[in-house]
Amino acid sequence: MSHRAETAPESLSPRANPELIGQQPAEAELLAAFRSERMAHAWLLRGPRGIGKATLAYRFARWILAGGGRSAAGSGSGAGGLFGDSLPTAPAADSLYLEPTSPVFRRIAARGHADLMTVEVGADDKGKRRSEIVADDVREVSRFMSMTAAEGGWRIVIVDSADEMNRNAANALLKVLEEPPRRALLMLVCHSAGRLLPTIRSRCRGLNLQPLKGTDVDALLAHHLPALSDAERYVLVRLAEGSIGRALDLAGEGGLEVHGELMGLVGELPGLDVGRLHRFAEKMSRQDGETAFRAASHLLLWWLSQLTTTAAGRVPAGQEAAEAALFARIAGPGNLDRWLEVWEKVNHLLARTDAVNLDRRQVMLTAMLAVRDAARP
Repeated sequence: MSHRAETAPESLSPRANPELIGQQPAEAELLAAFRSERMAHAWLLRGPRGIGKATLAYRFARWILAGGGRSAAGSGSGAGGLFGDSLPTAPAADSLYLEPTSPVFRRIAARGHADLMTVEVGADDKGKRRSEIVADDVREVSRFMSMTAAEGGWRIVIVDSADEMNRNAANALLKVLEEPPRRALLMLVCHSAGRLLPTIRSRCRGLNLQPLKGTDVDALLAHHLPALSDAERYVLVRLAEGSIGRALDLAGEGGLEVHGELMGLVGELPGLDVGRLHRFAEKMSRQDGETAFRAASHLLLWWLSQLTTTAAGRVPAGQEAAEAALFARIAGPGNLDRWLEVWEKVNHLLARTDAVNLDRRQVMLTAMLAVRDAARP
């Protein structure tokens, strides 16, 4: 195996991605709502990261801004609105697809459409990416949505992702939700709805998106990363758990190589080759070690979740024979509390690494030694 995959194409960015795979029920619900006499002014697109929520939000925005809400005669000037007004009849369509050659598609991909605003994590005064969406990122939404649409149609705001808002940003957005303007639409992409204010959730119509089928993830990987072997795609599909975004991130971060090294380490449990562990952890401390650490963190937590599932008396989906034998050896009956405690400890440690600038090498050593100690009889 080559282990190092090529980078995913820019066309997979939700803003520029014309395709939506495996989320037809959610797409159909948006279409049906738009054609109805009343439609929610705000939508909360919920589901795991990397399954197509933002892609669907942009797809809906493109369709509307390209004339999805115009009458069959194409007037586009009816008095319809999102808040109880009578909507014009939308032309028949089976999906929200818009050709990439469309001027609307191109302008949105280039961040150049006057009637679409995107709220994302911004940069601080030093140009460094923040860890959350702050109030300044959101305050412009109210002014934007109260303006007359530049092209006589809708004003649309996409927040990607809403669960990255801090408290002040969430309160600023709540004011928009409490007094929504006419012919305006707010799309909130959300990976963890429990992190949102209940008052925000209650003012949005929820739309649940499901993890993709393994066959869909495999097909997307084969299309976008054709250099991957069948064996490499198989590993990524299993690790991705229905998220093409996660699969592509792992491929781009050298996750296949990290996965092989990590599985070699844990495969020795309850023993552990300390020298091998130190060489593995040393990679995290190099100048380019941030991506390796990110991949290792995700993969270690994934492995621990599989182990914890086994300790709870269930068989993880797609479990392989060697993994089943290892788990039977170290996660027998009565060990669930022990492994839950380890998962929580490791998760907390890894999450704090960037927040307080911990040494990545030492963090990985500490995490792996905690796993080794828990695996001992």
